[in-house]
Amino acid sequence: MAVVNIGVLGGTFDPIHQGHLIIAEEVREQLKLDKVLFVPSGHPWLKQERIITSAQHRVSMLRLALASNPSFQISTVDVEREGPSYTVDTLVDLKRQFEDSAWFFFILGWDALRDLHLWKEPSRIIQQCRLVAVGRPGSAKPRLSALETTLPGISKNVLLLPKPLIGISSSEIRQRVSKGLSIKYLVPETVETYIREKGLYLT
Repeated sequence: MAVVNIGVLGGTFDPIHQGHLIIAEEVREQLKLDKVLFVPSGHPWLKQERIITSAQHRVSMLRLALASNPSFQISTVDVEREGPSYTVDTLVDLKRQFEDSAWFFFILGWDALRDLHLWKEPSRIIQQCRLVAVGRPGSAKPRLSALETTLPGISKNVLLLPKPLIGISSSEIRQRVSKGLSIKYLVPETVETYIREKGLYLT
């Protein structure tokens, strides 16, 4: 059985924006991945102080945003699981789903990579996937030697991509909507229409 190379991009996607799509496509192309799974969080443990838009809306926006790219798919393993969403649990569920037919490339930002040792069971995370860390505007490139001091063995299983640098954030989009400002070109047109029709982010 041929092994399928799958990118995994997790997040709240509240909402999905063009930056997510550009990064996913760039990683897919650079690493010659067969597909990229977008995995919306159920209850992200790092954002429990913030009210998250319902999973139904976030998944619906993802479906609209990904519809034109056959290499992009959605996995709802996190929103279907009760309790906080942890990356290690996501990877365990995905490996169980795909059995031995897939190898995973987990996509995250440089800032998240530096804090990986604070995540739940980080050693298990790097055992189950290859980390693909993408640069973000204003974020310094992580030093692999420093990462090794907190998480031994990580430097052998991480790929640092300096580009693309995308300065779009979901929080900025939510703020713009709440202020009545345009989000055209920040999100796909179908997502912009959905946000307007459903009255999301107005308060």
